[in-house]
Amino acid sequence: MVKNDIDPDGYFDRIGYTGARRPTVEVLHALTAAHAQSIPFENIDVLLRRPIRLEPAALYRKLVLDRRGGYCFEQNGLLLEVLRQLGFDVRPLGARVRLAAPDRGVIPGRTHMLLEVRVEGTRWLTDVGVGAATLTRALRFEADREQSTPHDVRRLQHVGERWFHQVRHGGEWIDVYEFTEGDLPLADRKIASWYTSTCPDSHFHSELTVALALPGGRRATLKDGVFTLRAADGTATGHQLRDHAELLQVLREEFGIALAAGTRLDVAGIPVAA
Repeated sequence: MVKNDIDPDGYFDRIGYTGARRPTVEVLHALTAAHAQSIPFENIDVLLRRPIRLEPAALYRKLVLDRRGGYCFEQNGLLLEVLRQLGFDVRPLGARVRLAAPDRGVIPGRTHMLLEVRVEGTRWLTDVGVGAATLTRALRFEADREQSTPHDVRRLQHVGERWFHQVRHGGEWIDVYEFTEGDLPLADRKIASWYTSTCPDSHFHSELTVALALPGGRRATLKDGVFTLRAADGTATGHQLRDHAELLQVLREEFGIALAAGTRLDVAGIPVAA
């Protein structure tokens, strides 16, 4: 194992990346897309009451060697270490997710992490850990500029010290999260992750959420027993899973997550066997 217990070769194999390994914008875009379409967003260990570890070795073991997914602190934590090894100037930022809190007068907890990357004097943002809104291309860190990605259109708004990351759905701009430009060191990430994974008020503590970007602008999601495929044009088809056997099958076949037979998740709509 190499510096920080992250082996780039293993990571690149995990995401199917065979391109250049230089700190360029093109490589940043390519890694963002490959990661988002290979490593699913998921909170299964939280539901199984397993501890979430954020040290680089633990992230590499879970997301690469064990071929699992994770949430923002895990996903972006792994990408952070890989980008650093490639020579990128990168730092973690903290954010407040707004998908369930559209009223900007309401302040949600700062329980999200994204990455700021500087390339040749220009600032970019990337984020491979925001569920069904995960980026598949880095964004120019610039206000009021519409930016197309392989899956949707994004923009950033700047209000005072607050930045708002937005996605356009059906002609409407929706806040994904807000953030400021202060660093989010590992000590603070551990505290936020502990709340996210253990507090009963955290929706991750009680709701199964799995998401993966797919080729062609499509996305797959699994939320509380409903598997949904969303096409590039935004149309979606959903399917209510019948039981835990089908749940494990969908996790394995659609998201590449292989759990032990007999694993029981407390999922709405799926009865737990006695």
